[in-house]
Amino acid sequence: MNIKLIRFILCGGLLLDATCAFAAEFPLPPAGSNMVGQLQVVLARHQDTLLDIARHYDVGYNEIRAANPGVDPWLPGAGTRVLVPTEYVLPPKPWQGIIINIPARRLFYFPADQKVVYTFPVGIFRPKWPDPVGSTKIIAKVKNPTWTVPKNIQEEHAKAGEPIPAFFPAGPDNPMGELALETGWSQIFIHGTNKPWGVGMRVSHGCFHVYPENEVQLFKMVKVGTPVRTIDQPYVVGSNGNGNLYLQSFEPVEAYHKGGNNQQRAVDAITAFSSSQHQGWTINWQRVINLVQKPNTVPVAINIHTPDLQAVADQLSAQPYDFAPYGDNANTATPPPAPVSIGNTPK
Repeated sequence: MNIKLIRFILCGGLLLDATCAFAAEFPLPPAGSNMVGQLQVVLARHQDTLLDIARHYDVGYNEIRAANPGVDPWLPGAGTRVLVPTEYVLPPKPWQGIIINIPARRLFYFPADQKVVYTFPVGIFRPKWPDPVGSTKIIAKVKNPTWTVPKNIQEEHAKAGEPIPAFFPAGPDNPMGELALETGWSQIFIHGTNKPWGVGMRVSHGCFHVYPENEVQLFKMVKVGTPVRTIDQPYVVGSNGNGNLYLQSFEPVEAYHKGGNNQQRAVDAITAFSSSQHQGWTINWQRVINLVQKPNTVPVAINIHTPDLQAVADQLSAQPYDFAPYGDNANTATPPPAPVSIGNTPK
């Protein structure tokens, strides 16, 4: 793919003058394509975790785990090749404002009058706390939010043996983070979190959790009135302009489709996209079935005579991962400093 991932640093954050937040920005793809980014492979060291690597590349827990089956998330091991799934099929148009694909656990932000997209992983709702699927907008931006915990949430935690206070003051231990974007849906925010390792998991009671450093970036860019659209698409289909067709598969959310036929949903998504592009790809249906039965989160070519994902990953050149671990101090709502390259190579 000829689309280049741009990584840059925005300094002088809203909370800490010394804080820098990494952001993933992609130019919008050319006509005939709806994919951005590219896959990467890094070599882990003995001190690295998949969670550290995921956070550095703005990838969620669900994505890094699914892309690396069989790899221990806490001890991948020195010299282990880690596939970093930084290639994405964009959500359906219109590409406006904020779009969150709930099964993908990923947010896309399309700034007005700019030909770019930003994308960040999100933590989504726990079972029995489903979010609306539909459209709203950002109605407020809140610095240093406090949280009065609803009684039903207090009771849930108490029953689970994890009692929580009735009130959280502003600060690094607040589950709402230090910055929050309020949506038009009652009590649903897009906010940072004091448990950033939960990004990419099902951890919330309706809000969307992002890494604290990502929330700094979003808070700066997003204006009140920005449209917000949530979608339920566990199977997204795309093309990057090279003649191939790709399927990106995620674990379906049972709250929206209890007992549904997931294989038919994937087939419908492929058929709809092919029709919209006026192309007739010849599909490797066994590969589609495999992706439905075992979601991968990485876009995989599904037309015939294309290499499987393992073959693609094996051809990628592995780069040493030489950034310092985030450490326990980064597991709060306060954004950490920019990761520092320490020049270590795997041993």
